[in-house]
Amino acid sequence: MQEIEREVPTSSNWSHGHYQGLFRTADRGGPKYFVLVAEDLSATEPEAKFAVASRVVAYLAAHSVEKEWELHYLVVARACQRRGVGTLLLNELISQARAEGGGEILLEVRESNLAARSLYERAGFQEHGSRKNYYNNPVENAILYRLSLG
Repeated sequence: MQEIEREVPTSSNWSHGHYQGLFRTADRGGPKYFVLVAEDLSATEPEAKFAVASRVVAYLAAHSVEKEWELHYLVVARACQRRGVGTLLLNELISQARAEGGGEILLEVRESNLAARSLYERAGFQEHGSRKNYYNNPVENAILYRLSLG
């Protein structure tokens, strides 16, 4: 997953340890983690009927504490952008949060990432603040978004 994030200049590029934390088991009452992965499935040989090779082309990671969900990552490989993969993953997150009785989904995004901001706004997220100099490499403000599920 980190390979995809490195090729997308607007992503956060978190550490390996941060990614490992997404897959830890939460204690009762603690945060619940939610991870989706989109794969590109292609036959390894034209004649093969069952053998497939897969390549992760996008992923989404979020967590919830009670009714509040937070989207941490939504990264789509450059070659697969603008094909609906991000929309598919985001809609699945929204459906899951609603199914579990979520009240809202929160996220932050680089101010310059207009494609992601457009995606979130099309999904119904509304801008509700900013964090000055939140991101590094390069230093940039974060725009905060919220989607009310109620």
